[in-house]
Amino acid sequence: MAAPSDFKPIIVGFLCNWCCYGGADLCGVSRFQYPPYLRVIRLMCSGRVDLEFIFRAFAKKADGVFIGGCHLGDCHYNPEGNYDALGNSFVAKRILENVGVDPDRLRLEWVSAGEGIRFAEVMNEFGAKIKNLGPLGSSEGREVADLQAGLEAATQLVPYFKLVERERFRVPKRTEEGYREFFAREDYEPLFKELVLDKLTMGRIMGALRAGEDSAGAIAQKLGVDPAEVARHLNLLSQQGMVRIDGSQVQLALAA
Repeated sequence: MAAPSDFKPIIVGFLCNWCCYGGADLCGVSRFQYPPYLRVIRLMCSGRVDLEFIFRAFAKKADGVFIGGCHLGDCHYNPEGNYDALGNSFVAKRILENVGVDPDRLRLEWVSAGEGIRFAEVMNEFGAKIKNLGPLGSSEGREVADLQAGLEAATQLVPYFKLVERERFRVPKRTEEGYREFFAREDYEPLFKELVLDKLTMGRIMGALRAGEDSAGAIAQKLGVDPAEVARHLNLLSQQGMVRIDGSQVQLALAA
């Protein structure tokens, strides 16, 4: 769906105090031009950008989320705080895709305090991308309320995601190449699906049942999930005593 010509995106930007925020400040002082879509939240480190921040920004109807930090190797903390931001961006994009949000609406960039013109170039490019995608939900072909429900389910599972990341997804080589290699490994995707995405889909199914859906087909349509996947998860939830299945009808168990 094409974005309306008068559409003005809302982009939430989480900017590192030491580098990207300085770059944005230099951009303004130097009068470099970029679209006025960015709503800045200043943080001490890009590694402080929690998954919850990203999901809640989109749940509040942000059309895009931008994370700006120091160049890798130049972080003021550890000095590897921005590697946490890099890892979170990989995880967040997969989760956003699962709940129906276009992962291109999230962008991570490294901008130093002396790169005002680079900041302007990045924001012009990202602003144009979000303007082309249109308001949240338009490029996805989904109702915003359905996306919000998925984002809320993801937000509630953030503590679990952090535990899984610490125990099973620890990146052995803290370099940009090391992160890209780790998330591109053949064994990563099935493990991530089993430990993260399947758990998230179950949470979304439970949310759909609480919202009044009462059949696998209706749940699949509401969530944008393959009906076979919904049926598989409903059977698992039934075995766990969380739901009752009576023919084509599905209900929450009393204990749920």
